[in-house]
This record gives sequence, C-alpha cells and structure tokens, in this order.
Amino acid sequence: MAQAAGGTSATYREVLGATGALLPALSFFGRLPVAVIQFGSVLLITRTSGSLATGGTVACALALGQVATGPVVGRLADRRGQRSVVLCCSLLNALAITCYTLGALAGLPTPLLVALGVLAGATVPGIGPLARARGVALVRRGGADERVVNTVLSLESTMDELSFVLGPALIGVAAFAGHPAYAFGAAALLVAGCGSAFALHPTATATATTVRPATAHAPREPRSRRPRMPREVRLVRLGLVLLGVLLGGCGAGITALTQKLGQEDQAGLVYAAMGVMSAVVGLSMAALPERFGLALRWRVATAAAALLSLLLIGTQSMPGLYVAVTVFGAVFAPNLITGFGLTERAVPRERLAEGMTSAASAFVGGQAVTLAVAGRLAESHGPAAAFTVGSVAAALAFGVALLVKAAPAAPGVTPVAATPSGSGRGV
Repeated sequence: MAQAAGGTSATYREVLGATGALLPALSFFGRLPVAVIQFGSVLLITRTSGSLATGGTVACALALGQVATGPVVGRLADRRGQRSVVLCCSLLNALAITCYTLGALAGLPTPLLVALGVLAGATVPGIGPLARARGVALVRRGGADERVVNTVLSLESTMDELSFVLGPALIGVAAFAGHPAYAFGAAALLVAGCGSAFALHPTATATATTVRPATAHAPREPRSRRPRMPREVRLVRLGLVLLGVLLGGCGAGITALTQKLGQEDQAGLVYAAMGVMSAVVGLSMAALPERFGLALRWRVATAAAALLSLLLIGTQSMPGLYVAVTVFGAVFAPNLITGFGLTERAVPRERLAEGMTSAASAFVGGQAVTLAVAGRLAESHGPAAAFTVGSVAAALAFGVALLVKAAPAAPGVTPVAATPSGSGRGV
C-alpha cells in the first residue's frame, strides 16, 4: 500500500512538473466563480425578488447560457488558442456578473433577470475543461503514459469538486455577513484576475495546433474538413447528461429534505460532505492500475452510482442523509473523471478543447434542467421523488456505459508546444 501511495505521489509530482505549480492554483480560483454563481443564483434572486420560483428560473437560465456557449468557447480555443479566448471571456464574464448582481439588487423584472442570467452563463470562460485540455497536452508532449494523463484528469476533477464545496461556503458566509451579493462581487474579481492570469500563463499555447497558413497557393482547409467526433464521444456525452440529471435530482432532493426536516440551513453542509468525499476519492483515482481500463471503470462507477443512489430514496433523517450522501459522494468523482478520460481518448487532437467543453456542458445541462424539474416534483411528491429521478438516471447511465468502448488515443496534428519552437513550461 505504501508503495502504491509513493507511486501516486510521484505521478502527481510528474504532473506538477509539466504544468508548473502556479497553473493549477490559477485554474482553481479561475473556475471558482462558476460554482459561486451557479449555487448562489437561487439564493440571490430569491432574496431580492422574494420568490423561490423566480430564483430557480433565473438560475436555470444562467446554467443553460453556459451550456449553449461552452462548446463554442472550446471550438474557438482549438482554432485560435486559449490565450485570447479565455482572456476575452474572463473580462466579459466579470462585467456580466457585475451587471447581473446589480440587476438583482435593483429588483428588475424577471424577463430582464433571465436575460442577464443567460449573459452571465454564456460568457463563462470554461477554465475547468480548458485546464483539462491544457494539462493533458502538457503531459502528452513529454511522452507521458495513460496513468499520468488519468492523474491530470483526477486532479482537475478534484479541483472541480473542491470548488463546488468552497462556492456554496462563500455564499453562506456572504449571506451571514449581510447579503449574497458580496459573494458575487468576489466572483467577478476572481474571474477577472485569475481568469486573465490563466489566459496569460506561458502554457496557454500548449494546445495550439500546427495550421498551414492561408496563401494564394495554399488556401485554408474548409471547416467541413475538420475531423468528425467519433460515436464514442457522443455516447459519453449522453452518459454525462445522465450523470448531470443524477446530481440535479440529488440536489433537489437534499434541498427538499432539509426543508422538510426544518434544517434548510444545513443544505450547504450536506453538499460539502458529499463534495469532500468525492474530492478525496478523486485524488486516489491516480493509484488505479492501467489494466483497469476506462470502459470497465465507467461501467463499475455507473453501476455503483445506481446502487448507492437507492440509499437516498429511503432517507428520512438528517444523520441518515449525511451518511447517505457521504457514501454516495465516493462514486461521483470516479464517474466524472472516467467520462472526461474517455472523451480525451476519443476526440481528435485538433478538437480537444471543444471535446472537453462539450463534455462539461453536457453534464451542466443535465444538472440545470433537472434542478428545475425535480425541484417542483419534490414540492408536490416529496424528496423521495427527486431522489428517484436521480436513481433512474444513474441506471440509464450504466446502460450507456455498457455501449462505450475505450478508443485508442485519437490521431491528430502535432501540438505546437511539442516542437522546438513551442513555448516552454510555465512556473
């Protein structure tokens, strides 16, 4: 066991040696605003409008804005590089969050709040999935094996989990200090500062591709000539949508059950318990042997999620809820890490950022729609109904996982960073 732990630590050191110590920190704080605005939108709009239904509607609009433009951001990053795309989106997102917050404080009508929510979601720079694409490109250009690539994905998913623990915590602290809007102000500053720093980091060119310049004798390759996304990518996206439905159903059920028990203030702590366990298990995923392949790993993870989600349906007390979500949290990170791993293996190299942002958008979209639908279902039929929605989605995700086969690493163009003229590793 000690030998396995030492090997895992060495693998993480190899990853940090490729990315530099600063890049993961910038990507973490750059993606934290997404967790703040997604979780805090319901609380902010409900506080300012006095309507929980309005809060849910605006929060859903914000998430769908992110879903709609996420793949576009990834596609632009593949074509033009991450630096200019992330820098532009980070600054626009900071401005959009500011306008959204001021609109909520001013008590604007619901249609205007929905429009501002869509704008705040649509300008999200997608730092999480783009950091995955950048990290994978950095370790692959150094000849890393699949275990190191999986470690990158484990680290990135763990940072996602931690951000969705810290995000609700920041909202809670801001609400206790006076108003949720304080957290939104902090989110705008973080995305402007850390998002811009992530964009300007020397590793930003790691995912750039070698493109033949357009000349009179060598015109640019038409857009229709781009390599197609394989069938496996579409299947994995469907599985991630269902995993988003699972988390959305669980989130609605947790909120409804804590309200039913008169402990609604503990909802954030329950989410945190699930997120912490998920993050711990996510970090340990790097210790799995390579012979435990991605396709088999996803089948095991989705089957475990389907079975353990049944514990939530029968939960009727706060102690039972804490136990159930903590146990369930142990299988969630493996599902996301493996889903992104399968995506990374199957997408063409020229479309890696697009593939990662599309995968993230699939998950967020499933979660956003389900939060709105399952929330109403829980109000009418109780928390168990929302938990059942998630459990059914997990069973369907297992069915999708049975159809997925781990493809060999997709062929693609040579990264610019792998050539002598590419940029060196950042600090």
